Amino acid sequence: MIGIIMFFVALVMLLIGFPVAFTFGAVSVFFGLAAGILEAVQDEIPLMEGLVDTGISMFAFMPFRIYSIMQNTILMAVPLFIFMGIILQKTGLAERLLESMGSLFGKMRGGVAISTVLVGSLLAASTGVVGASVVAMGVISLPVMLKYNYDKKLVTGVICASGTLGQIIPPSIVLIILGDVFQVPVGDLFKAAIFPGLALVGAYVLYIIVISFFNKSVAPAIPVDEDAGTKFRQILTALKAIIPPLVLIILVLGSIFAGVATPTESAAVGAIGAMILAMMYGVFSIDMLKEGALETSKVTAMVFAILIGATAFSMVFTYTGGDAIVEEVMLSLPGEKWGFIIVSMLVIMFLGFFIDFVEISYIIVPILVPIAMALDINPVWYAILIAMNLQTSFLTPPFGFSLFYLRGVAPPSVRTTDIYKGVMPFILIQIAILAILVIEPGWFGIDF
Repeated sequence: MIGIIMFFVALVMLLIGFPVAFTFGAVSVFFGLAAGILEAVQDEIPLMEGLVDTGISMFAFMPFRIYSIMQNTILMAVPLFIFMGIILQKTGLAERLLESMGSLFGKMRGGVAISTVLVGSLLAASTGVVGASVVAMGVISLPVMLKYNYDKKLVTGVICASGTLGQIIPPSIVLIILGDVFQVPVGDLFKAAIFPGLALVGAYVLYIIVISFFNKSVAPAIPVDEDAGTKFRQILTALKAIIPPLVLIILVLGSIFAGVATPTESAAVGAIGAMILAMMYGVFSIDMLKEGALETSKVTAMVFAILIGATAFSMVFTYTGGDAIVEEVMLSLPGEKWGFIIVSMLVIMFLGFFIDFVEISYIIVPILVPIAMALDINPVWYAILIAMNLQTSFLTPPFGFSLFYLRGVAPPSVRTTDIYKGVMPFILIQIAILAILVIEPGWFGIDF
């Protein structure tokens, strides 16, 4: 039971607020040494002998594992896509898209909210940086919607939900990580995620249309100039804002789907394309390049530090038999494959209330993958289910990161309770799409 106890100790430490990577590393070292001492007691050998031969020797292969992580070509795409997103965020892409989309859809009820969802999907496919998307839309569209008396709960829910679309719409960092964990081609995950991502966007838009139709005061129309010349200029401005990032998205994803480039190579194309767009917009500078590189290094270092800590954790967890206990429990569930899928989705959703998607991907998912393989579950389908599930972790109180991002830029008139209540319908929409994806994956072009 050492592995199970170790898991719950790590979870408690994370809830207290200890850094993730150091928590996994420290807990794994402590329990690894404890396992050595316990084994010495059971075998009636000197404690130091058990401590050295079992506890310390358990970590002998850590340098090789770390070296293997650093050589992983799939994970090389992570810093490149992060850099691409940060550079595009610094170009003011979100501002251009929101202003142009708002001018087109503002005259219909819920128009600015719909614009925010559409811009969120474009930002997801071009930048994929959740924090930047939520903050940008919070700074730009939040004041506009509040000015025209949009319901605060709807406004906050739309912004938070739209900002998290980058977790499922390719190129997604989550999908790259899951591709590495599942050992399946990232390109296959990108292809499989497109229709579920678009279904989520469509469901958000449909919800806004329905709620604003039945309650006209929730999202009133914004008065706009109906002059034909003005309308033509609005369309032209919108096209100028949409076409450049759209071309970049097509180059990045199209090169993967066509088999011309690997995800890592297409990520390099995206990084260069982002710099070219910055030059086109006239905002590129050496300082921007340095800031983008520095922010990319920080985020990448965090991801890889967590991965190294998680590697040590999973190694001790496996050695102490924790994975065998989990596998035995999961395989004994009623309903076999379906019982496993339902329970695993519930566990991931529950953990998403408290810990980040990176920790779940590197700690929980590797435990579930062998069980899924034993049950002959399609790895691509199961990975997409997990990715869709992990997206909700950004919205679920009390530790949803999107909620904190928006709280940081929202005016005092928007209360934290407004944000928490606002995301609830969108969490339910995500759960509904996830349920459909479980029951009818064929609707999204995915095999069981």
